[in-house]
Amino acid sequence: MKVNENIIWDLLRLSLSFIFLWVFFDKLFGLGFATGASKSWLAGVSPTTGFLANAPDGPLAPLFNSLSGNIVIDILFMGGLFLVGSALLLGIGMKIAGYSGSLMMFLIYLSLFPPENNLLIDEHIVYIIILIGLVIRGEKQKFGFGKKWSEVKLVKKYSILQ
Repeated sequence: MKVNENIIWDLLRLSLSFIFLWVFFDKLFGLGFATGASKSWLAGVSPTTGFLANAPDGPLAPLFNSLSGNIVIDILFMGGLFLVGSALLLGIGMKIAGYSGSLMMFLIYLSLFPPENNLLIDEHIVYIIILIGLVIRGEKQKFGFGKKWSEVKLVKKYSILQ
């Protein structure tokens, strides 16, 4: 059985979309997986406090610890999760989603550096590679609104919106 590579890339795109959106909704509502209801953003708890205050322990830990609970960082983090996840789900704005999602993953990678289970590589680096692959592929997606999106006048004028 021959598998079309476009389908594999679409499955990667949709899988990453689910990862970004799942973290967003779990932190927003406290669905009880990584975040309990009493620690949700809607309950008034910073979505970055738990991770940034406790997880980083490498050479950059003081920098990331100092960002913990900062409302600007909270908004950027939650907005990034939602917007990147939504763009990946719909297949639109793949350049911005790919680059900003990669930046987000790289910052998380840096906060955890060095990786716990490998000398240099962890899942965040794999996500970056996939996101950059999705940017390079452009409009070749089989499922999504990327082709229609690229025909919008504003998107034609500003190619970064593709």
